[in-house]
Amino acid sequence: MSENKLAIVTGASRGIGNAIATRLATEGYAIVAVGTSAPESIAPNFAGIEQAGNPWVYVQADVSTPAGREKIVSTAMARFGRIDVLVNNAGVAPKVRMDLLETSEESLDRLLDINLKSTFFLSQSVARIMESAKAEDPQRTPKIINISSVSAYTSSTMRGEYCISKAAISMVTLLFADRLAAAGINVYEIRPGIIATDMTSVVKDKYDAMIANGLTPIKRWGQPEDVAKAVWAACSGLLDFCTGEVINVDGGFHIRRL
Repeated sequence: MSENKLAIVTGASRGIGNAIATRLATEGYAIVAVGTSAPESIAPNFAGIEQAGNPWVYVQADVSTPAGREKIVSTAMARFGRIDVLVNNAGVAPKVRMDLLETSEESLDRLLDINLKSTFFLSQSVARIMESAKAEDPQRTPKIINISSVSAYTSSTMRGEYCISKAAISMVTLLFADRLAAAGINVYEIRPGIIATDMTSVVKDKYDAMIANGLTPIKRWGQPEDVAKAVWAACSGLLDFCTGEVINVDGGFHIRRL
């Protein structure tokens, strides 16, 4: 068994997931970094994890499938013998933004499979392992952290399927927090706002203007590292009397103001 605590981070090849995996690696965690890209095509993205000097492995897997999820969990256990943190970060936006009245069943299914089902069933698999490990060693402090979005509560009728998938993750968080609290497993939801990633690069000009005009009290784009800091706060032990908690990383977007 690894002496380092082990964190699984899905969607870790770039953007928010990569920043999270890098931050946890620098804090001493062994890392299972999950992505769908061929490893040779994204190797430079993991320089920060390499520099941290702790054990890590990249798993190429599709989190939306049972086989992909089994590959992730079995690799973690075979290589490290433990799972201390699961960060459900993998997520996609619609391939094409369409009005709510035109949204296709195919697009809805795709987002629910990747964004929602992966979070639910990977949490389910990992929670069983965490429960057993916690029973054997009560000193362990396992955590499950779900990355949702301000879209969990904000209407965007040109990408309704995305909003629905993220709103569902909020309920997944509450359900698992409730179910696992007695076992000593804490569950958190982190809601990023406007974060500078590949996903948001296509609407940069739009959000530049909206931020300048007061969309968020803190007038700047969020960075992936801002989300990574929130994940570390949850993992650090400083929030151990909290579960089912929502951490907004959104520059104050959630503040309702006149």
